[in-house]
Amino acid sequence: MDKTIAIDYQEYDSVNELSCEDYALMQRAIGATEGAYAPYSGFCVGAALRLKDGAVIVGSNQENVAYPSGLCAERTAIFAASAQYPQCRDYEALAIVGRNAEGCLCEASPCGACRQVLSEYEHVQNHPLRVICYLEGGRVRVFLSVKNLLPFSFDF
Repeated sequence: MDKTIAIDYQEYDSVNELSCEDYALMQRAIGATEGAYAPYSGFCVGAALRLKDGAVIVGSNQENVAYPSGLCAERTAIFAASAQYPQCRDYEALAIVGRNAEGCLCEASPCGACRQVLSEYEHVQNHPLRVICYLEGGRVRVFLSVKNLLPFSFDF
């Protein structure tokens, strides 16, 4: 039997079309690219996670010569939030942006490992975590739930 999966997401032609809160979150993610340690790939990624109370935790990718000992920006941000706010598992939105070796902003999307980690945190908090991805040319894609990024995640 054939089945179909529908993915709910929104696209914007510019970051300027985002809500004030999401625009500010994307700006924090852009700033977080400065904290990346990416001497091997030259690809810096910044992530900013907004909690329901308005707190924002940032993360950036951290590479290591002993690959895969590094860590992606998304997991850096969500693990830091969990460590800093152990009683709060109320994450609203995560913004992600890349910066290439030439220093230009570019598209970034969570890898499979990050999608699985985000999926678990979304499951634990029992409400959707929106994922806001910067796209080429300043466009933006907003996934309304991590389930739309990883529809067949590991079961809990």
